[in-house]
Amino acid sequence: MTPFLDTVFAALADPTRRAILSMLLEDDMAVTDVASAFPVSLAAVSKHLQVLAEAGLISQEKRGRITWCRLEPDALREAGAWMAGFGLMEAVDLDAFERFLEEELAEGDREAKAAS
Repeated sequence: MTPFLDTVFAALADPTRRAILSMLLEDDMAVTDVASAFPVSLAAVSKHLQVLAEAGLISQEKRGRITWCRLEPDALREAGAWMAGFGLMEAVDLDAFERFLEEELAEGDREAKAAS
């Protein structure tokens, strides 16, 4: 994984930050409106917003005296592509694999006995 993905997944690891991203799916929000949705201080929410901004998941823009937050959905594209790669692999049937190995080993034993 790239350092960018490490940063994105670290940002997504926190439930408060995931909740903030869900809120921003609806529309841009002022920092104070985001903070009012959580039972923590404005400073704590600001730290969460900073982590999300550093990961490129949100952008912040000052409009007058109000700082607005906007979701940056393209930032999840690389993480989504990385995770989608796991969906392309078929599930491994371990029982069938074990039977295959037993058959191959048994066949190898038969061939070795026939050769001697």
